[in-house]
Parts: sequence; structure tokens; C-alpha cells
Amino acid sequence: MKPTRSQWADLSLLLVTLVWGSTFVIVKLGIADLPPFPFLAIRFGLAFISLVPFLWFQKAHICKGTLLKGVALGVILFSGYTWQTVGLQYTTASNAGFITGLSVVIVPALVTLTTRKLPHPTLLLGVLSALVGLAFLSLGDRLQFNKGDLMIVVCALSFALHIFLVGRYAPLTNATVLASAQILTVSVLSGIFSVLLPHPTVNFSTNALLALLLTAVPATSLAFFVQTKMQQFTTPTHTALIFTMEPVFSAVSAFIFAGEILTPKGLLGAGLVLGGMLIAEFTGSENEILSK
Repeated sequence: MKPTRSQWADLSLLLVTLVWGSTFVIVKLGIADLPPFPFLAIRFGLAFISLVPFLWFQKAHICKGTLLKGVALGVILFSGYTWQTVGLQYTTASNAGFITGLSVVIVPALVTLTTRKLPHPTLLLGVLSALVGLAFLSLGDRLQFNKGDLMIVVCALSFALHIFLVGRYAPLTNATVLASAQILTVSVLSGIFSVLLPHPTVNFSTNALLALLLTAVPATSLAFFVQTKMQQFTTPTHTALIFTMEPVFSAVSAFIFAGEILTPKGLLGAGLVLGGMLIAEFTGSENEILSK
């Protein structure tokens, strides 16, 4: 059976999620020496530079409308990274991981509000399975709310809105231009915050340089280009569900590179997240795309 366009798109987005999850350990080591905002400024700056040759060949598609959409997406994406970074100082990593994953619920809610159509029941089942899986994977035995949790909620809202708007803008714009504009916006805003906010001494250690090199192209320029291109052929809800696999891939990479072992509850959670994604994969996203 020949895969449909939406299945190819979902597979591409899954590979993007694999890259993000696999580089989590590397980024964590990198920002231990290079503070988050300088790290993001350089990472996204290098990513933009890598896209410049491709942007040159697509210069006929550069227009005010696409640039404005890209800047708007960049501001929202920067908001997600910022609130996640700040919130992590006041809450646990487990709470942050789960709350960030709430975008899997927020995205279909945004779709329902704008289209006034409820998602397919099996798609809702996939969302529920992924949400429960995230809880098992991320949360400890005791659920303790912290003052940083509200900040992470804003982060989840930002990432959900980014996924939703990419789904709206992607079919109408050039993927290279749209991805480049948002990446440059994140770099510029991160640079501004690096100057305005106090932070520890910048240390370009081996770990920091390695993290920058490994994330600039595969986890940034290539990843956001693929997301922008492939969301033309799949739905925002499918994208959000696929992105819930990031903590699963992160746990696998932590096992491979850092020797961290998932508990039985964590394995159950990873299985539920995977199950939710597979349920959604066979829900029939082509019909959803046609009804957008």
C-alpha cells in the first residue's frame, strides 16, 4: 500500500521529533556553560545563516505578507522557549515536561474553536492516550504544584499556538521564507534579551560548542523547515500528537548516552504516548486537511 501525503508528512515530523528528543541531553550540557538566551541567539543565528543560500534561490517568494507571518511565528516560538527557560527555575523538570505536553490538548481545542467542528472520536482517544502517557512519563508519585507551573502553561500555550498557526500559514506561503523569518526572529529576540538580562559568564566550552554545532542545522534550520513544509499535508492536531514523542525519544537518548533507565511507569507512559500517536495516524487526517 502506497503511503499517502499525510503519512509521509507525519513520518517527516516524527523524524524531526526524534532529532529534538535526541539532542535534549546535548542541549542540557551546553546550557550548563552557555546561558540559555546567548545559546538560543547563536543557535538560531547559525541556523539562519545555513538557510541563506536556499533563501537566495527562493528570493522571488519573499514578500511582506510571508515575512510578517514568519516574524509572528518567531515571536510566539521565542515566547515558548523563554517561558520554559524561566519557568524551569521555579518548578520541577517533570512538571515542566508534562505541562509543556499539554499542547496536545490545546491544539485540537484551537482547531475546534476556529472550525466549530469536533475532532474525530478516535483522534480524541489518541489525544487522551498521549496525555495519560505524558503524565506517567513525566510526573512523579506526588503531584506538587510550584509557582513556575503557570509560566510553563504560558509556554505550552505558545508552542500550541505556533503549531496551530504553522498549520494555517504553511499552505499559503513559501516554506523556506517562512522558516527563515521565524528563525531569524528568535535569534534577534534572544540576542536582545542576552544584552538586557543579567546572566552568568558566557563560557564557550567544548560542550557548548558541540551543542551549538549539533543543534543549529539538524534541530533548528532543517527541523523548522520540515515542520513548515510538512504541515501543508497534515493537521495541527496530528503534529501536536507526534511532538509528544519528544520526551520518549529524550528518555531513549538519555538511556543511550547518560545511562538513565526508565521506570516501569515511565515505560508504560512511553507506550501510551506511542499508542496515542498510532491511533491518530490511522484516524484519517486527509479528511481533516480537506475540511480545514
